Amino acid sequence: MDGLDQEIEHAAHVLPTQGPITVFVHHNPLHAFEELPFDEALATASALYGCHPYLPEDHYRSEVDRGRIAREDLAEVLIDDLGEDADVLIGFMGTRYHLRLAMLEYPLRTGTDDELRWFITGTDALERFRSEAPVDLRRRMIDQTRQWVLREHQARRADDSAGHDGDILKRLLDQSQGARIDRWDDRAWEAFTLRLLWRVCHAGVHGVKRHGDPPPSPIRHRDWLLLATGRDTDRLVHDLLIKLCSAFLDQGLAAWRMPGRSLGFFGAFVELYRDARPVEPWLRGLPEALREIDRTGRSATASLEESLRDLGVAESERGPFLSATLLALPGWAGMLWQMETNAEWAVRPAPPGTLRDFLAVRLILERLALSHVAREELAAAPSLSELRHELHHRVPHPPRVSVDQRTYLVFQLAQVRGWSPPDLNRLSKAEWSQLVEEIEAFGSLARRRVYHRAFERRYRHQALDAVVTQAARTGSGSDDTRRPEVQVVTCIDDREESFRRHLEEVNPQVETFGAAGFFGVAMYYRGVADAHFRPLCPVVVRPRHYVREQAAYSLTSSSRQRAETRRLLGTALRHWHQSSRGLLGGIATAMLGSLASVPLVTRILVPRLTSRINRQAIGFVQAPPVTELSIQRVVDPPGPDDDHLGFSDEEMADIVTRLLQDIGLTQGFAKLVVVVGHGSSSLNNPHESAYHCGACSGGLGGPNARSFALMANDSRVRSILKDRGLVIPEGTVFVGAFHNTCTEDVIFYDLDRIPFSHRRAFEQFRKQIDLTRERNAHERCRRFESADLGLSLPEALEHVETRAEDLSQVRPEYNHATNALCFVGRRSWSRGLFLDRRAFLASYNPRLDDSEHSILCRILQAVIPVCAGISLEYYFSRVDPAGFGCGSKLPHNITSMLGVMEGALSDLRPGLSQQMIEIHEPLRLLFVVETTPEALESIMDRVEPIGRLVRNAWVQMATICPDGLTLHLYRDGGFFPYTPESSGFPEVSSSLDWYRGRRDAVGFASIGSRAGRGDR
Repeated sequence: MDGLDQEIEHAAHVLPTQGPITVFVHHNPLHAFEELPFDEALATASALYGCHPYLPEDHYRSEVDRGRIAREDLAEVLIDDLGEDADVLIGFMGTRYHLRLAMLEYPLRTGTDDELRWFITGTDALERFRSEAPVDLRRRMIDQTRQWVLREHQARRADDSAGHDGDILKRLLDQSQGARIDRWDDRAWEAFTLRLLWRVCHAGVHGVKRHGDPPPSPIRHRDWLLLATGRDTDRLVHDLLIKLCSAFLDQGLAAWRMPGRSLGFFGAFVELYRDARPVEPWLRGLPEALREIDRTGRSATASLEESLRDLGVAESERGPFLSATLLALPGWAGMLWQMETNAEWAVRPAPPGTLRDFLAVRLILERLALSHVAREELAAAPSLSELRHELHHRVPHPPRVSVDQRTYLVFQLAQVRGWSPPDLNRLSKAEWSQLVEEIEAFGSLARRRVYHRAFERRYRHQALDAVVTQAARTGSGSDDTRRPEVQVVTCIDDREESFRRHLEEVNPQVETFGAAGFFGVAMYYRGVADAHFRPLCPVVVRPRHYVREQAAYSLTSSSRQRAETRRLLGTALRHWHQSSRGLLGGIATAMLGSLASVPLVTRILVPRLTSRINRQAIGFVQAPPVTELSIQRVVDPPGPDDDHLGFSDEEMADIVTRLLQDIGLTQGFAKLVVVVGHGSSSLNNPHESAYHCGACSGGLGGPNARSFALMANDSRVRSILKDRGLVIPEGTVFVGAFHNTCTEDVIFYDLDRIPFSHRRAFEQFRKQIDLTRERNAHERCRRFESADLGLSLPEALEHVETRAEDLSQVRPEYNHATNALCFVGRRSWSRGLFLDRRAFLASYNPRLDDSEHSILCRILQAVIPVCAGISLEYYFSRVDPAGFGCGSKLPHNITSMLGVMEGALSDLRPGLSQQMIEIHEPLRLLFVVETTPEALESIMDRVEPIGRLVRNAWVQMATICPDGLTLHLYRDGGFFPYTPESSGFPEVSSSLDWYRGRRDAVGFASIGSRAGRGDR
């Protein structure tokens, strides 16, 4: 790899890493910065991307007012943040700690100079002074001002040259009828004090020099030209470049393929435009330039080198310049890179070198656009290599904070800290400079960082206190030899937390477990009605096995007829879609268009009825009702052909062994063990795969659960397990299932395989599942503004089912919104604890692990990166929905079957939509792992990604010792014992009693009906 390719690859690290939305996988948008500590990474990334790293200050202030952030949280975080500098004295104004605490406790507003002058001269400033300044400090300030002014006034009458600041007082007294000050009442003195305070602050700040480094100069020619002329060449370039990217990466949405795509991005571009006749003036020179490239056989690399030379980009600045160029259109550039490097399973992946080709094409277009705009806007247009230098002298200085704006900060702090006008008037120039520097050093970004850490601290301490208290109440961790009626294994997904909790409340003799939702079955899967295989496993795993669903043998003939009918119908619809863009097709579409509105309207007015009618109408092409999976391998090695499908007996035994050991289910098996995968379903939702199982690469987890159940029931597999010492009783039957987290439907697979001896128990369990569905839907409905808080359980279930089928519904469900916590350990630590659908729950029994903590290590290798990725994507999409997220769903259009654009032409928008994150509270995920600090530090040393995330504070980490109630919290590079701050929280009889009638997030509570096993 040559130097230029290395620089391009390095620049690509800061691009979005989201793949196609059909296989949406949650990830940390700032993954490229994980080598840095969290706060440092946020400061670096926010400057690079121009995005907000924290919520607005007003939001945190509202949380303070609501009690979600307490004063002690702010104080503790501030002391920890300042360290030894907390006690630094700032003159008579107190310590640095007290100054900054005041800046956090009282809102510091700002505005334009005109707004501030209006505010000061009006009554608003006085009203705020009366309402926000502490009464005793306000009274003292007024008394000191009265005494000072009277003394100065008397001195002036005796000698006009007397007084410390005669000019300020003289002007103000003249305006306020100073000769009558002995007749002023308290309200007059109050108003005068405030005006005098402003004048003194303004005079003191006016003489303070500004400090700090100037903002960095832009590196791209476009940025300089935009500052100098207001003309944006990116608008010209992007109109063409976006169309090229969408056509080149199209995965089958377009009516026809891009000509010359096999030549690569650069070659296709040359082929398309070398003989073009552009209409737009700035593109007039493009065909000749491309014919020259074609004539000389110049490669993309050579063209890129030429562009960099022509633009005058020095060798030392090529890396930053390429990064800035890619970030000018980050969504499309990132998708090109993902399709080039990480999408070998895609229908049409991008060939190697695509991102390099993209840069070469972009810089050709930029050179043309820059030359065109420079000729039009500059009297004597310089060469491109000299353009930045020439524009540097034409660009006005960036706007700076005005004296009035700086004064207003001091003015507000003086009121809440009790700094009176005479006190401030005595400050020397050096003291004023120190005061202003201290205030400006704790700017909005620094304040928001402390607010945010205080918000995290409040939730962290509430969570850890709840764990300790619940464990003490219930004696968690003790062995229980009772055999459960049913055991249920779900994904660790936070949406399954409430499902498991309600199921345990409905039947306390049910035992639940949590595992990564692919259940160890890594495979390429093709459903009976699917056109292609797709991966169903974590994105970091590359499957080696293929599994295909097919119609049951008895339905083979009818299945083939249905498949052929689907193919013919699909072909006909595609031809109709293509012909509708022609003349005759367009006329027919216009004439019949009104009829197309009927199903659209009914999808909104009566969505459930419309959905039922559609299902009945297309029943003749639906997948067969009875299917089977080809999981047994016949021929090695595995591959996509019919003879190379499935797993060997040993491989299936390995999968079953690993999962059962991971979740701690190696003995005490119930009669029924139900393995539940999950996914979602909704209409008009381009991001539907983001609601599916992240452990299945944005796919449905049902096939994995079904496959695992078939493997665990296989007599040959059980024989191998028995030889390994893992005995599954003959009377234990595994059942695969699928939970739709949007509609709350639960589908069970292969029911014909359940023995007669187990069917009565299964039917009883299915009734319990139906009640659980209603209860879970009811709890979810409280977060939907459109759902009445008085809904009954059946009404709540109907409501969530309707949302999934409503064409106009932009919030079918809230997915991982509100995630904040992750338990890794036995269920006994969290069972009976109301967690408000905020916790990932991964099962692990430390008593079954070896001295090297091998089981915990492999669990955490999946759980920590996956859950952290989900948490951090929600975090960043929430703090800046437009920057890190993809904005509102409403203007989105699907493009190329890859992602969404806003309107007809925009950058590709990665991240989560505003409707997915609007109720989310951005917190770094808190892990509570049942192990010792020494064991976890050993894993952090062995597994670099885990160590990086924990040590750089991208996640919060705590341990709970298996043999006691001791908690340790990771901070400052080590684990330290955690001391609970409170010893009690509410006890209620059911989840319903705790959350009923409440929309917002609710706290922890102990559910009184807690029962069940305590050893897992």
